[in-house]
Amino acid sequence: MLGAKPVSTPSDSNVKLHHDSNSPYLDIPSYRRHIGRLLYLNTTRPDITFITQQLSQFLNNPSQIHYNAGMRVLKYLKGCPGSGIFFPRDSEFHIQGFSDADWAGCKDTRRSISGQCFFIGKSLVSWRTKKQLTVSRSSSEAEYRALASTSCEMQWLLYLMKDLKIQCTKKPVIYCDNLSAIHIAANRVFHERTKHLEIDCHIVREKVQAGVLKLLPVSSKDQVGDFFTKSLLPQPFNNLLSKLGMVNIYQPPTCGGLLHHEVSPTNEEETAVTSNRSNYSVVQFPVTCSTSNCNEVQS
Repeated sequence: MLGAKPVSTPSDSNVKLHHDSNSPYLDIPSYRRHIGRLLYLNTTRPDITFITQQLSQFLNNPSQIHYNAGMRVLKYLKGCPGSGIFFPRDSEFHIQGFSDADWAGCKDTRRSISGQCFFIGKSLVSWRTKKQLTVSRSSSEAEYRALASTSCEMQWLLYLMKDLKIQCTKKPVIYCDNLSAIHIAANRVFHERTKHLEIDCHIVREKVQAGVLKLLPVSSKDQVGDFFTKSLLPQPFNNLLSKLGMVNIYQPPTCGGLLHHEVSPTNEEETAVTSNRSNYSVVQFPVTCSTSNCNEVQS
């Protein structure tokens, strides 16, 4: 891997991993050790959560395609070894969750892939990618099952904050980009087509009516949960990655000005400065930073 070229994304958006009949990868213990290291790295690298979940499904019988996908993750990590989650000091205490689902995302079972993440203020504190237990017959059903799981995780976080004697300043919010799922939670009438969702409906609706949390819509391009449900192209991948609050410690901040730059006088000006030092002042350029985390990194 020393001579490998880094890649911009951990997974190829054109490749859908599944159990195939291609040539098997013979060194199965090596593949399992590789996935185990990626699982450990997921503690601080949410950007590889989805592909790690996908690769961990083929521990018994991996193929050469699965091995190549695992090597691609290493190429991605080689390009950003210093990336990690950044916790700013000025973050307010407000719990926000994002819930999303990729309908029938698994090619082998046609089960949907659920993705969720939680922020306390600007800090990412919890994230997960998981295949749903049953097959969903519509995208609304898949989204609602993911929403029910996210609501339970939100309740657990609130219990944890209560045990730590921490009071929430604002009502927790869960963002969902599927309006049908939000309408099901707000509608008190169970129709024939939603009876199979009745248990999940009660879970989410109870939390909403009790004032535990609030459901709000969000556009698909701003849905951070989409980051944990599918492979993305470089542009949407980097767009959502910036919303996770991750910072590369080896990458200098992109500032529009110079930092603490002093203008020194020329040889001709030194004589004038020596004769009249009171009229000389050091010029400093103002610092303008285009990233929100620039001042935090410098401090």
